[in-house]
Amino acid sequence: MPENDDEPWEYTLYVPHDPRAVTICRRTLRLVLALHQLPQLAEAAELVASELVSNAVRHTKGPAAIRLRWARGVLRVGVWDADPRPPAPASTPTPPASADAEGGRGLTLVRARSADWGWYPLTGTGKYVWCELVGA
Repeated sequence: MPENDDEPWEYTLYVPHDPRAVTICRRTLRLVLALHQLPQLAEAAELVASELVSNAVRHTKGPAAIRLRWARGVLRVGVWDADPRPPAPASTPTPPASADAEGGRGLTLVRARSADWGWYPLTGTGKYVWCELVGA
C-alpha cells in the first residue's frame, strides 16, 4: 500500500478498439483507486471513465488509451483516441437525452460529475478528452 498518497502518480492503459475495453478500464480504475486509498472517488471516476472510453470505442475506428493522473488532490481521467474531431461542441451543453435513450448522455454526465473537463487535438494522432475529480 502506498504510504503517502500526497505524492503524484500516473497510470496509462492502452486498449484495443473493442467494446469490452470499457469494462476492463472501469475495473482497472477501481483497483488503482483502491490501491491508492481513494475509494471515495471510485463511483464518479468509473462513470466518467466509462463514458469517455465508450465514446472512443463507439465513435472512432482505432485504438484508445485511458490515463489516470493524481496530483494535488485532483484525479484527472483522460482518454486518447485516434479521431481528431471534437467530442461535442465545447462551449454549449448538449440537450438532455430521454431517459430510455441508448446514448446521448455521455458528455452531459461527464460535465455534471466533473469539476472541470475539456479536450484538445493531438497533432496527427487524434484527440485527448479529459475531466477532473476533486478528492475529499
